[in-house]
Amino acid sequence: MLSNKFMQLEIIIAFITASALLTLMPGPDNIYVLMQSITNGKKFGIVTVLGLATGIIVHTSLVAFGVSEILKKSENIFFAIKLLGAIYLFYLAFKVYKSSAKIELDKSNISDKNLFSLYKQGFVMNVLNPKVTIFFLAFFPGFVNNSLGNIKQQIFILGFIFMLLTIVIFSSIALLASKMTSFLRDNQKFEKNLRIIQIIVFIGIGVFILF
Repeated sequence: MLSNKFMQLEIIIAFITASALLTLMPGPDNIYVLMQSITNGKKFGIVTVLGLATGIIVHTSLVAFGVSEILKKSENIFFAIKLLGAIYLFYLAFKVYKSSAKIELDKSNISDKNLFSLYKQGFVMNVLNPKVTIFFLAFFPGFVNNSLGNIKQQIFILGFIFMLLTIVIFSSIALLASKMTSFLRDNQKFEKNLRIIQIIVFIGIGVFILF
């Protein structure tokens, strides 16, 4: 019993270390959080983080119940999901393109409706990224021990830990990025450039998912 508990603790510590390092690595999700925080402030950034983190529940469930194996084996289904995710991101890029050239950095204009919309956007972005599911499928089994029993429970525990780490690390990025807002608010030239960068980020993430 003690050896099993010690083994489980070793696995969790190893998983936390590996997950933290992977979460800190530059990627589409933390770049997106960074952009939202710079553009709209820390509240928008943190809500984006919560949306992305909630999507982890879906991917963890897919891995736990084996649905991701179906996605991995069926190229047509996998490509269809990738295409859907890419189209959604291209749509977001188009929305930014059609929006006002002036990016509003005044946090007083944030409404509950906008926050909920951003939360859903982060959630959908994460769920429609099949590479996240495949990443979970490749990453999680290395930390699952058959001798401890209840594989599904182990996967959900690992998923919960990964979600907490994502919230903590991404929220830290959002808070640090938001401190740049006061400087950016006085820089009119940067507002236009930031809008262009947002479009590039959305299109870039879409292409990354597709190919």
